[in-house]
Amino acid sequence: MWKTMSQAARATLQLGKSVAMVFGMCLFVCVLLIAAAGTLIVIGAWLFPETVLLIRRIAGAKRHLVASWTGREIPQAYQPITGRLRERLRTSVRDPGTRSDLLWMAAFYVYGWIGLLTVPLWLLGLVVDGVWSGLLRRRPVVLPLISRLADLEASWSAALLRPSPQAVLAARVDELTETRADAIAAHGAELRRIERDLHDGAQAHLVSLSMRLGLARRAYDHQPETARKLLDDAQEQAEQALTELRQVVRNIHPPILSDRGLAGAVRALAAGSGLDVAVATDGLADDGPRPPAAVEAAAYFAVAEALTNAAKHSGSPRATVQLERLRTGLRVTVRDEGTGGADETGGSGLIGIRRRVAALDGTVTVISPEGGPTVVAVELPCVW
Repeated sequence: MWKTMSQAARATLQLGKSVAMVFGMCLFVCVLLIAAAGTLIVIGAWLFPETVLLIRRIAGAKRHLVASWTGREIPQAYQPITGRLRERLRTSVRDPGTRSDLLWMAAFYVYGWIGLLTVPLWLLGLVVDGVWSGLLRRRPVVLPLISRLADLEASWSAALLRPSPQAVLAARVDELTETRADAIAAHGAELRRIERDLHDGAQAHLVSLSMRLGLARRAYDHQPETARKLLDDAQEQAEQALTELRQVVRNIHPPILSDRGLAGAVRALAAGSGLDVAVATDGLADDGPRPPAAVEAAAYFAVAEALTNAAKHSGSPRATVQLERLRTGLRVTVRDEGTGGADETGGSGLIGIRRRVAALDGTVTVISPEGGPTVVAVELPCVW
């Protein structure tokens, strides 16, 4: 009986919050009418985008309230309301999320008062269940109806607040547009880095090599010792140019990936990281199916950057790397037991990881509380 009463009390609190919300939304109708009238007469058109933003906050509060009861988050998909007034108005009107929120508000004005039924149910339940359960030792029959009311109200809200397919598609288009812009920016930065490395490294060595060979040819007949020294210097310059070229190629696509696969390449990377790194693989055999080359490269560079950050900033001598084959892709997790507090804006390279992974429609999750540990998880979709 006490357990039933506790559950009914929790459900009553949940329904009470909904009733309070719908009561406040009745007052909000005045704001809606003012915004609509102002938009029609143009003078107050700026009110409409702000009203839509306020509606989004109210819908977000309801999503959070429903999630606290059901334990399941309700996704949201909105187009950002930014830019000049005309652009803000256009987005506010055309966003499918606006129509979904207005539909939910109209329905919530009706079913939101369902929480008032808890009052008679409590009065009836204390009498009926008090006798039925307290004296006759039977299961309560009235008070559990309050929890069912809360479940019903939450299910209606979840169905109405869930974004429409059009809203999900619009949000997906915005996301792809943003990731495409980041991918183009990252690609441009990579090209500039390669050009700089070639210009300052290999090209400089090749120019010096050409000059020394020219001097050695002119000095060969009259000063053979000087020519021999110049040829030795030219050979050294050629070796340095080859080293620079190998480094540039390695930064574009590490040859070790082609030779040994992702698992072998990550083990080699771990061995040279300066940390005690344990590498674990789950479903990713050296001789088994391999992900696409672009996915392998993104995973490899993510591990390289994460281990570099761990060696520089974590203060921990150990780290772990796990490569896991998923049904829909590849997951890479790098963990260290350091001091934590990783800051993505501090030039730690995490932004570079995000851009590289986002270009492949992947996700990056960074968990780094103060005091550690730091966990960088990368998921890359692919077909095996």
